Amino acid sequence: MRLATWNVNSVRARSERVAAWLRRSDVDVVALQETKCRDAQFPVEVFTELGYEVAHHGLSQWNGVAIASRVGLSDVRVGFPGQPGWGDPAEAEARAIGAVCGGVRVWSLYVPNGREIDNPHYVYKLHWLDRLREAGESWLAEEPEAQIALCGDWNIAPQDDDVWDIAEFEGRTHVTKSERDAFQAMVDAGYADVVRPHAPGPGVYTYWDYKGLSFPKRKGMRIDFVLASPALSARVTGALVDREERKGKGASDHAPVIVDLRPQ
Repeated sequence: MRLATWNVNSVRARSERVAAWLRRSDVDVVALQETKCRDAQFPVEVFTELGYEVAHHGLSQWNGVAIASRVGLSDVRVGFPGQPGWGDPAEAEARAIGAVCGGVRVWSLYVPNGREIDNPHYVYKLHWLDRLREAGESWLAEEPEAQIALCGDWNIAPQDDDVWDIAEFEGRTHVTKSERDAFQAMVDAGYADVVRPHAPGPGVYTYWDYKGLSFPKRKGMRIDFVLASPALSARVTGALVDREERKGKGASDHAPVIVDLRPQ
């Protein structure tokens, strides 16, 4: 089974590229983030024509998450238990959707950006991650052998070599101790980063800003991850960052991240 995660940065704007990538990559399941559309606007036919079932959660032109699978898609869950909301009054955002695909509970997660360290959205981000950790811990407590993949744009660079120049990030989000501690807490809860061992850094990035020729200048960040439960981690045979998909006209600013699994 081949599993992927990709912040597509508008699924409607990139539907042709998504279809071409699905044909080229031969993935069985893909978790998408930042689809930027409501459910009724999602281009379902792009996926169904290629044999994928789709579950999507989108409330507006912001955020949005989806899972597309050609190995079955059942028990769809919108949001995880305790997921915080944003705003006044706080309302849930379209940042998490889960489904069982080929025997694996796949989550597509779009972690809040945090914006700036002194911004209330930064506090929201840390709270969101803490609630996700609590949910993740409860899933493994209930079923230690559960096959779970937490896929998505985590908006955290856990290590210094996950950004092109750590000095450039002094006083900025994505690399703070609190954010990194939150990421490590997910790992300590039992969810391993299964991509890094097969695609080690430095210089292996998943995101490059559109500004300042960041991609050709290799000024990137590694912020997209697949964190897997122990039972699922044991099945991983390989992983890669599909940097080629960041090239060319109309590319997302993120590259897909792919994980290969051996049969159960």
